[in-house]
Amino acid sequence: MAGTIVHFELPAADTARAKRFYESAFGWKFRSSSDAPIEYHMTEGVEPVGAIYPRQGDEQGPIVYFDTDDIDASLARVRELGGEADEKQPIPEFGWFARCRDPEGNAFSLFQSDESVPAA
Repeated sequence: MAGTIVHFELPAADTARAKRFYESAFGWKFRSSSDAPIEYHMTEGVEPVGAIYPRQGDEQGPIVYFDTDDIDASLARVRELGGEADEKQPIPEFGWFARCRDPEGNAFSLFQSDESVPAA
């Protein structure tokens, strides 16, 4: 359903420390993704699924991903409403995502499921 939170990410300066924290605080379990182009530790048994990965630049989390049925139309709408939106990027065999900011500067991302996105 469009607008539903489908994923979250927690950028970390020290991914091992962040994993230990969330494992101890909430009992979360993680599995490392061998398919990701960067170090990426996904939660198991948590809905929506989340991930911890190495912080890039000035990222500060959490980053929330909202579902959309049409990422191109949603990106255009974000821009039309005064927000900022990067171009969509592929997630092979899963779909598309794009980073955005609302007019208040809050970061979020959009995700469109599309299993036809080719593998790299």
